[in-house]
Amino acid sequence: MQVHLLRHGTAENIQPGSSDFARKLTPAGREEVRHAIERAHPAIAPTLILSSPFARAVETAQIAAEVAGYKGNIVRTEALEPTAAPHQVWNEIRSRPDESQILLAGHEPLLSQLTAFLLNCPTLHVDMRKAMLVRIDMDRLAGKPCGLLKWLLPPDLLDG
Repeated sequence: MQVHLLRHGTAENIQPGSSDFARKLTPAGREEVRHAIERAHPAIAPTLILSSPFARAVETAQIAAEVAGYKGNIVRTEALEPTAAPHQVWNEIRSRPDESQILLAGHEPLLSQLTAFLLNCPTLHVDMRKAMLVRIDMDRLAGKPCGLLKWLLPPDLLDG
């Protein structure tokens, strides 16, 4: 199974009286995500997209779905909220063994922690910048994860 981790693009600042949950992508943030998926496509052809329920992650997942030609439903899960734990995401992934490619749209600090967790490398530090993509291949879903890092695409390497 291929697991693609996608951090949301640049989001609006929190406005007085509003919540972090409702923050949307800025126009530049939407373009960052679109550009990242366009550059990675057709290497990304998700059979399932999971997203944090936060607005900026849902928008990120919607852009990824559009660019990658994904026709299914985007599944919102609390396991991808910023304060969730990597093992919660692992349980989400493991509960879907028939998927060949899962794209996860989420936030920091979870996605950098999740990268280390899926690679079974707890001391690994990842600078998961906005609109960054990571691909990890999982050859088994039983027990602890032991994935293989196939590639990561920081946004500044996607220019040009």
